[in-house]
Amino acid sequence: MEIREVFARNLRRYRQAAGLSQEELAHSADVDRTYISALERSVYGATIDVVDRLATVLGIEAADLLKRPASRVTK
Repeated sequence: MEIREVFARNLRRYRQAAGLSQEELAHSADVDRTYISALERSVYGATIDVVDRLATVLGIEAADLLKRPASRVTK
């Protein structure tokens, strides 16, 4: 999975867990709602500054938005 896809999935998951709409997150992070939508669809890659602002609004570390899912090892 590409890092942009990882970021998109994590962003959507944390936003929904926080109970925020795309518009609410965008307003709090001072970005456009359509930009949040594009990030969640992997259309754009976010700058490190935007990643940090989004994480701050979501109450998480910026690194949490870039964490890949744990790989499953099967025997």
